Amino acid sequence: MPDWLAATRQIEALEDLALDPLLVSQLEAQRHAPAPIRFHVPGFKSCNLDSVAGCGKESWPAISITGGDCKLQCDHCKGKILAPMIPARTAEDLWRIVNEKIALGASGMLLTGGSNHCNEVEYDPYYPTLRRIKNAFPRFRIALHTALVDGDTALRMEDAGIDTAMMDVIGAQDTITQVYHLKRSVADFERTLETLTASRMQVVPHIVIGLHYGKMLGEWNALALLQRHPPSAVVLVVAMPFYAPPQRPFATPDSRAVGYFFREARRALPGIPLLLGCARPPGRAKLEIESYAIMAGLDGLAHPSEGMLELASTLGRAMRISPACCSIASEFSIFNPKKSI
Repeated sequence: MPDWLAATRQIEALEDLALDPLLVSQLEAQRHAPAPIRFHVPGFKSCNLDSVAGCGKESWPAISITGGDCKLQCDHCKGKILAPMIPARTAEDLWRIVNEKIALGASGMLLTGGSNHCNEVEYDPYYPTLRRIKNAFPRFRIALHTALVDGDTALRMEDAGIDTAMMDVIGAQDTITQVYHLKRSVADFERTLETLTASRMQVVPHIVIGLHYGKMLGEWNALALLQRHPPSAVVLVVAMPFYAPPQRPFATPDSRAVGYFFREARRALPGIPLLLGCARPPGRAKLEIESYAIMAGLDGLAHPSEGMLELASTLGRAMRISPACCSIASEFSIFNPKKSI
């Protein structure tokens, strides 16, 4: 097998990347037996990858109970991530939309919504309908962005039949205060993580790399929180600079620093599947970040760019394509499944 840096230069889509030779050599040195990798192509984001079939836009819709509205207005998003999602502002809307999408072939959905000023998504009117959906369509998978919750709320989510609970884990108080405009603490995020991991739901928290205006600040503490409360899987995403307001701009996170964080995350959470989620900067940085993810041994990658399947194959990694959101933990046989909801 050729050395990894040389291998990337033999792949047309990757031949001009400025990958860090030292990092690539370190990732190659820590490699053991090549682990399989799953490429996720859920339908809520367009897929232009010529080598991947089955990227149907109806397979995995993203639905927001608030449309594009969010009271929190975090500096990294300003609600723009919600804007292209399907709005379901009432429980009746959600029931209708889910039935329509299932008729078109949907196998699951991502359900989210804008937060209130306490970083809570107000799902209360939707829980009976979610239970109705699971009763009517037990194979339909529901991944829910929880935001911050207490024990009673987590129990309601569990009783409603949520398959996968997702939350952002933030490890720096300055990021919570300045980026999220939130009067909550790192301890509040840890309590939510502890509460969710004690439930019967699969729990797949996210770490947003570069969340502090493109700089890395609380990411390593977030890893420590996950070590204390091991989840079903972890999704790593990278802050995207183009959602930020002009007066508080985000730098594009340095792809080399992101690659080193992948290496540290893999070391810190050796028994927990790690996935690179949908969000990451565009252009060359995107290709570099994806390359480092594959080399670092991450278990999954959402919406791979051209060249990534070839890179994984060159590195000896068996591949599988999934139309589901990467947060659906039960997709991975190496998980320890919790009880069925």
